[in-house]
Amino acid sequence: MDVRMRINRWTAGRRELLYGHAVTSGLVQPHFVVEGQGIDEPISSLPGIHRQSVDVLRQRIAEDVAMGLVGHMLFPVHSEDDKDPEGHLGLRDDGPMMTALKALREDHGDGIVLMADVCMCTVTDHGHCGHVHEGTILNDRTVTTLADMAVVAANAGADYVGASDMMDGRVQAIRSALEEAGHHGTGVLSYAVKFASAFYGPFRDAAGSSPREGDRRSHQMDPRSPVKEAVMEAQLDEAEGADVLMVKPALAYLDVVAAVQATTHRPVAVYNVSGEYAMVHAQHPEADERRAVVAEIMHAFRRAGADVIVTYHAREIVAGGWLGVEA
Repeated sequence: MDVRMRINRWTAGRRELLYGHAVTSGLVQPHFVVEGQGIDEPISSLPGIHRQSVDVLRQRIAEDVAMGLVGHMLFPVHSEDDKDPEGHLGLRDDGPMMTALKALREDHGDGIVLMADVCMCTVTDHGHCGHVHEGTILNDRTVTTLADMAVVAANAGADYVGASDMMDGRVQAIRSALEEAGHHGTGVLSYAVKFASAFYGPFRDAAGSSPREGDRRSHQMDPRSPVKEAVMEAQLDEAEGADVLMVKPALAYLDVVAAVQATTHRPVAVYNVSGEYAMVHAQHPEADERRAVVAEIMHAFRRAGADVIVTYHAREIVAGGWLGVEA
């Protein structure tokens, strides 16, 4: 697979996210987008994080960008009544995430970095990350659908499509589909090393993406896996054309982050996942108490080799200047 080195340099926002000198440059704030107007619904399992309609989200992100937070990752939240086994919602260009991408690109141009989740778990009624037949996820059929979903997100204005499913071969399929559609500047953020972790619970509640039956252990990595398997996953995705490689979760896998960083030529991202965030909030519900703990965690990610940090703490870190002083 040919690599387009320009993708990570394509816009001012991407250059700031990946190469900025400020300690907060590489932070990315996740968002949950719903249909409707005026919706700003707190998520009980994720204190301080809300499900928001596009109009509310636009205002919130405008405030974020104004204070220097340029990285934003979007996840769609759909009504259960609208989902089906085939995930057709993921191919619609008028859903909440696609509508938000278009609006935010119009609002901020190239000064913002928009990452769009590309996975079937939020759009299927069974909650799995792909097409299912007799209890088995069909890898190759799923990859074809994911590639189509990625093109829809790129059409809407995504800088990076987040391949979060862990199907074999999906990075190459997505890269090829983007090229065929003329999206030569759209990047692939590969969840290259994604473990079948117990730390995802609050996210699945927020996004409505829990499997109705079974689990995701047939495709996500076993937490007991050796580091060499994680490195191989990352190397395969790099060879297939990934522009950024992610390790998820982050906190329990810093050894993996370090190993991936030592063996790749691509930027490395980590996802400070919902369960990690919720644990910190449970122990330190007040921001003044939380500040030092969060700063320590972020420095650990950086020391392990993370170039980009996706974290629900991003907004409070930037707003409070939590990484600007010694913890």
